[in-house]
Amino acid sequence: MKKSLPFIIIAIVLIAGVIAVIVFTRKRGADGSAGAFATNNQQAQTTASTSSATSQSSPNAPAGLTKPNVKVSSPVVLEEYGDYQCPPCGILHPVLKQIEHEYGDQLRVVFRHYPLTKIHKHAMIAAQAAEAARNQGKFSQMHDRLYGTQNAWKDLADGRPTFMGYARELGLNVERFSRDMDSPEVQQRIASDMQRGSGVGVSGTPTVFIEGQMLRFEATTPDGLRQGINIMLQRKAAGQ
Repeated sequence: MKKSLPFIIIAIVLIAGVIAVIVFTRKRGADGSAGAFATNNQQAQTTASTSSATSQSSPNAPAGLTKPNVKVSSPVVLEEYGDYQCPPCGILHPVLKQIEHEYGDQLRVVFRHYPLTKIHKHAMIAAQAAEAARNQGKFSQMHDRLYGTQNAWKDLADGRPTFMGYARELGLNVERFSRDMDSPEVQQRIASDMQRGSGVGVSGTPTVFIEGQMLRFEATTPDGLRQGINIMLQRKAAGQ
C-alpha cells in the first residue's frame, strides 16, 4: 500500500488538473469573449492594416447570430476608427449600417477619424469634408457618401472638387463648407480622434472597440461584430 500511495497521489493530481482545464475552457467558451476581443498584448498584432482587405466583412455574409432578448438602460457603444480611403473600411461600412439597424436603440455606433496620410493621399481631406458637413448637420450623409463613392475619388489627383460637389448635392452652404474644411476647429477634431486612437493602441484601420474593448481584426466580420455586441449586451443586462 505504501509503495502504491505515490502513484495514487499523482493520478489524483492529474485528474484534478484535467478537470480544471475542462472547466476553464468551458467557461471561456460560454462567455465568448476569448474569441472576440484582443488582449492588451495582442492589440498591435490584431489591428487591421489597409493592405489586407477581407471579403469576410461582406454585408452579404450569412447572419448566424441575432441580438439577445435582454433589456439595457443604456446602449452598447461601438467605436470605429476609420479612414475614408481605406478599402477594408469601405467594405465594413455597409456591415455596420446593417448591424446598427438590427440592434436599434441597443447599440450606438461612433465613428472616429484615423486617416492614414502616409499611404492615402485623400484621407485627411476626406475627413475634413466629413467634419465640415457636421458643422451644417450633415455628417452622416457625407460619411455615407464618402464611403459609398470611395472608388470614384480615391485615384483622383485632387479630391477637393469632388467633395465640394457632394456638399452641393447635400444642400450645404458650399462657401461655408469650403472654409470649414480648412478651419482650425475641424483640424483639431480630427487630430483629437487620432490622438485618442493612438493612445488606445490603434495602428491601422478599421479598428473597432465595443464598450472600450478592442475587437480582434479576425473577428471584424458580420457575426464577429454581433458576437462582441451580444457579449456586452449580456454583461450590461447582468450588471443592472
